Parts: sequence; structure tokens; C-alpha cells
Amino acid sequence: MNLSVIGTGYVGLVQGACFADTGNHVICMDIDEKKIAGLRKGIIPIFEPGLEELVRKNIQEGRLEFTTSIKTAVQQNEIIFLCLPTPQSEDGSADLSHVLSVVDQVGEFMDGEKIIVSKSTVPVGTVDRIKLRLKKKTKYPFEVVSNPEFLKQGSAVQDSLKPDRIVIGTKSKKAATTLRELYQPFVMTGNPILVMDERSSEVTKYAANSFLATKISFMNELANFCEEVGADIDSIRKGMGSDARIGKQFLFAGVGYGGSCFPKDVKALIKTAEEYKHDFTILRAVDTVNENQKKVLFRKLNKHFKNRLKGKTIALWGLSFKPQTDDIREAPSLVIIRELLVAGAKVKAHDPIANAIVESRFRGKVEFFDRSYDALKDAEALVVVTEWNEFRNPDFSKMKKLMKTPVILDGRNIYDPKEMKEHGFTYYSIGR
Repeated sequence: MNLSVIGTGYVGLVQGACFADTGNHVICMDIDEKKIAGLRKGIIPIFEPGLEELVRKNIQEGRLEFTTSIKTAVQQNEIIFLCLPTPQSEDGSADLSHVLSVVDQVGEFMDGEKIIVSKSTVPVGTVDRIKLRLKKKTKYPFEVVSNPEFLKQGSAVQDSLKPDRIVIGTKSKKAATTLRELYQPFVMTGNPILVMDERSSEVTKYAANSFLATKISFMNELANFCEEVGADIDSIRKGMGSDARIGKQFLFAGVGYGGSCFPKDVKALIKTAEEYKHDFTILRAVDTVNENQKKVLFRKLNKHFKNRLKGKTIALWGLSFKPQTDDIREAPSLVIIRELLVAGAKVKAHDPIANAIVESRFRGKVEFFDRSYDALKDAEALVVVTEWNEFRNPDFSKMKKLMKTPVILDGRNIYDPKEMKEHGFTYYSIGR
């Protein structure tokens, strides 16, 4: 098939490259001229394992091309994917300005029948809004389909090539048949392609992310309770996860969720519910627990130093919101750094990928190191925020020699408390 992808952000670039890899001809469009110039050379603006190789391969094969012309993207192909940002507004709602602006341009340049596919995460009813706007802009027939993405940063390429499910929201048999054919190579092992109405499809994305966020916040709240009663959250996690009705995923206690999806989508669903006069009590609690959890390591650290953090040197390992990505949106590390700076502490930080991005936020206020051990020199405590693999089995003897005082606060429970005691560290974790 021939198709266009408008928006070369995280979702658009991954999905466009994967569509090209299954034999389709894909035009990816973005208004950022510098980004497009780089992409034409195979330069990837984001860190995502496997993506650079996939993009370069399909450029060389002639199946993937890039343009800054929305007219070209609209008129060259019948299928047009909208992969546009829907950032969080000040009131928590999803900002649809990027989506609706592009929709107006699509309508102006339409020169024949089109299938418009909304892949952005958008509130319920957005497909209806897109249809109304297009009707005002074009005389040509069209269908608008909801097709939410379910990509996990750090494994987005594999999630796209081998999805758990494909959700298609449309009442059009033609559009459903076309998208089924497009996605068939991705579900050869039998994973489902689910066709439903547009509004149910839009809610499905928010429901999935909000439910996973709920599991995380529940475990974090339970972990805090475990510390009060002397229970071990890791043992409890194993006991719970063995129940097939609950499952083993998203049961790890930590310092809260971050990233571009969970925080934004939870808040957006709460806001949408308010617009329909529905009080989403559970999700409001999920959001509150998560915001509080991001400060749990700072509170432990402050208590350890008896509210005397001023002048202390604190090392941080891990800045991105999760491993295998450079995304720092809503990352717990940012909250911890801000709290430490306000308290007057000196912060030394290391992340395998995200140093430069975080440095732009705290220029001159935080010292950044390319190597993890370098950040430990003369540190009076180490705070582990992101569970990168390189942090899992460090040289504890070397760490102890480098640090001024052997104190570790483990925000991801990657170390064994007994082993930490044997190595002579004062050790704090979550719910243990």
C-alpha cells in the first residue's frame, strides 16, 4: 500500500518505519525542516533501540521518504495517518490544537477520496470533531478512523512489529477492510485485530494506560504501607503476580511513573470525565499517589540527614523516566533534583543517555558525568532513580571507596538489602 504519516515524533516515526518494513511505500511528513533533513540522512532525533537501523534500511530500499510538504503527503496517498502531539493543557485536558490545525490543512489539500487515521491519543469524541472540520474544508468523500497506538518506549519497534492487538475504530466496512489488510503482516501469530466504533476505540487507549497507572500507584501505596507494618513488597508482589487474574506486570514498587503517556492520559481522562459530569474518583487517587511517590526518596534522604541537606553532595544514577529511552517527561528524577537543590544540596548526576537533555533544564546547577562511578566521588549518598542494566551489578567495593559516606537510596529495589548490609552500606529501598 501507499500511505502517508503526518508527524515524525515518537509514534509517527516508529510506525512509519515499520509500515515501510512490511513492503509499503511510506511518506513521513513534518514541518521541522532540520529534523526532516536529518531523517533523510538516516539521523534519528530520538533514542529507541532498533529504530535507526530500520529507518536507514527502508530509506535505502526506497520504501521510506520524508517531506515537509503537507500537500505532498495528502495528495500522494489515499491513507493518511495523523501522529501528532496532544500535550497536556494547564487544566489537565489534552491539547488538540496540533491535531485540528493539521486536519484543516488536510481538508484544504484533499484531491480525492481519503481514509484519515487518527493515531494520536485523543479524548473521546475527537473523530467526530475531525469529521465536522473536514466537511467544512472539502467536497471529497472521506472516512475518519480511530487507531490508537500501544507502543512502549524502549521496545517500540518490537511493539509495532509484533503488537498484542490492533484496535480499529470505524463503522466503515471499507476502511476496516483496508486497515485489516495493512496490519495483517503484524499479526501473523494470531493476535487480534479488534474492530469497534470510534468512541470505544478512543476510550480504549485511555482505559489501558489508566489501568496500568492504577496498578503502579496501588503497588506504591502498598509499598509505603509495608514499610509501616514491616512487610516485604517484593514477596507480596510475587504472591499477587502468581494469580493469573492479576498478572505479573506493572507490580514493581518504585518512585512513581513518568513519561509521555501515563501522567498525561490519566489527567486527560479525569478531565474528560469532569466534562461529562462524572467524578473519576479512582483516577484522581492514582494521580495523587503518583505525585507523592516521586518525592519518597527525597523524604527518606532528608530524614537520614536529619533535615540537614544543605551542603551535602548527593549522586543520582538514572535520569530518564525508564530505561532504554532518553525521555525525561514527568520523570521522577526531575522532582528529586528540584527538591535537592531547594534544600541546598550539591547534585552530581549520571544517565547513559539523558544527561544532555536534563542538563538543559538545570544548566549550571547540577554536575553531570558520562561515567556512573565518576558521579560518586565524595558523594554522601547515592540515589538510584532509573533501573538501567548497568546499575544492577556494580562494583560495591569501588563505590564505597569513592563515596564519602556509604549510603544508597534505591528507588527501584534493584539491590538486595542483605547484600547491601554485608557490603557496609546504609541502604533504603521502597516497601522493604
